[in-house]
Amino acid sequence: MAVRFTGRIGASFAAIFAALLCALFVSACGSNVNSTTAGTTQQIKHVFIITLENENYTTTFSPTTKAPYLANTLTAQGALVQQYYGTGHVSLDNYISMISGQSPTLQTDNDCTTYEDFSLTGMTSDGQAIGTGCVYPASVKTIADQLKAANLTWKGYEGDMGNDPAREAATCGHPTLGAADLTNTQEAPNATTPAGDSYATRHNPFMYFHSIIDSPDCQANVVNLNKLTTDLQQVATTANFNLITPSTCDDGHDSPCANGATGGLVSADAFLQKWVPIIMASPAFKQDGLLIINFDESSYASVTMPSASEVDFTFSGDTCCSQQEGPNLGTFPQSSAMGTVPAAYLTKLGMTVPAGLTGNINLVLAKTSYGGDRTGAVMISKFIKPGTVSTVAYNHYSMLKSIEDMFGLGHLGYAAQAGLTGFGKDIFTNL
Repeated sequence: MAVRFTGRIGASFAAIFAALLCALFVSACGSNVNSTTAGTTQQIKHVFIITLENENYTTTFSPTTKAPYLANTLTAQGALVQQYYGTGHVSLDNYISMISGQSPTLQTDNDCTTYEDFSLTGMTSDGQAIGTGCVYPASVKTIADQLKAANLTWKGYEGDMGNDPAREAATCGHPTLGAADLTNTQEAPNATTPAGDSYATRHNPFMYFHSIIDSPDCQANVVNLNKLTTDLQQVATTANFNLITPSTCDDGHDSPCANGATGGLVSADAFLQKWVPIIMASPAFKQDGLLIINFDESSYASVTMPSASEVDFTFSGDTCCSQQEGPNLGTFPQSSAMGTVPAAYLTKLGMTVPAGLTGNINLVLAKTSYGGDRTGAVMISKFIKPGTVSTVAYNHYSMLKSIEDMFGLGHLGYAAQAGLTGFGKDIFTNL
């Protein structure tokens, strides 16, 4: 999730905040050491990840869910991973952790509104880059670099990327270094961009590593989502590792969307109903595939109005799996002023606006701790018995470690953390 307010009131604010559904905080459970299946999971040769946005477990998987295809249909076909956690708030830090094992900087922790280089001052003994900024130097590697070195393939499929070429390219789309990230605002359909443009660079982690954006591979491998159908037609054209990032309407982030769609879990579920059958019908998935549907982070724990001029959104920041904070964030709790919006927009959050309250309200983002809270995940594969339920705790670092094990790779950053559990027999019940 990104909180974007200053200079962006109106439809974009409504879309962002309506996507933040109120939910009760769900406590984390510690992860027991699970017997891993690193050797046997190497039967998996094609991994597909679809990352959705900003929901906690109890909202997504409740009896009254607005995503019944995900919560009911897909869990019946694979595994419901009940104790899956994000690694931070708001968005970008989670995506970066999924592909590199890197913990946040103060900038990635708040979605890098300016697309700036990472200033590296050192490395920790456990592979964490020390410094500030957003775009990591070429020395900091990702799973894409690992796969290439192992003669394996990878792709990033990005919803809406390149719809408006004035904002971003259709391949390897990112802002100019040192410039503001214009993709933080969703573009409604218009005469020059009939479909609108809800691509968000901050949801495309490949764009934050010079080892990728400075390589010709970026143009070939980070492409618009519409390329996926063609690539799936043959095993030979399907990458070993596929990260699928829907637009900010289709991933559940916006509600309503800039294009008029409902957004939230309703649009995310519709996206899954379209794309999951296409993926599952592909030769590569049928042969040896694994589909992971996760969320970047949970929603906020509470929203309060401590005064007539301020609204505070508080994230619990809960963690699992002995997650470490990393060297760059400082102490918690933390809070940041995020700009202002008209008082009338508070009604979109279901808040009671005091009579006669007008003008702009200051918005504050508060983080109690550094984690991303509980979201849950769903996994489907011929190596998973339908209806499997896992209660073992995992997070984005666990996912990275697990995928590295599947492809016989080393462990990057916090994926190498001592004692971290990779996906085990609690999930892969058909190996």
